[in-house]
Amino acid sequence: MPQPASPIAACYGRILTRFGEVVAWLDSSGALLRLEFSVERELERAAHLGTPRDDGALGDVAEQLAEYECGTRKVFSLRRAASGTPFQQRVWEELCRIPYGTTLSYGELARRVGDPGAARAVGRANATNPIALIVPCHRVIGHDGGLTGYAGGLPLKAALLAFEMAHTPPPLFA
Repeated sequence: MPQPASPIAACYGRILTRFGEVVAWLDSSGALLRLEFSVERELERAAHLGTPRDDGALGDVAEQLAEYECGTRKVFSLRRAASGTPFQQRVWEELCRIPYGTTLSYGELARRVGDPGAARAVGRANATNPIALIVPCHRVIGHDGGLTGYAGGLPLKAALLAFEMAHTPPPLFA
């Protein structure tokens, strides 16, 4: 199935986080198109496309990432404009419903998007998520509870999950 045409990036910028540097891309309306930890690859993409760098345009993204790093932001409220198939969009929306500090298996995610037999397709949609961290694909784990693939690498995935779990208050009633 062909991918929908990608929206044109108006600019990109770099943001330093406690988890490493990220490159974020915005469309002309200021909506987030991409957020990637693969800085070198994204800088090559920007050079190839001739996209201008404008770190100042990323104010909202940088602010919400800083709040996340402080443990005060549990849900991002950035406007997103990532392109993907309808199935990918459903998966990405469901990823945003996984609560901070918790994890979900690919199989459970497939059930939540209404296709219980599509764990592999859900995994592929998860892997193609262009807005890492904001659309929390790091919260998806294997059916056995083990960490599985993450575009930023398994050490980063483990660090993000450990950070969130350390900043999640215990339940009131156990």
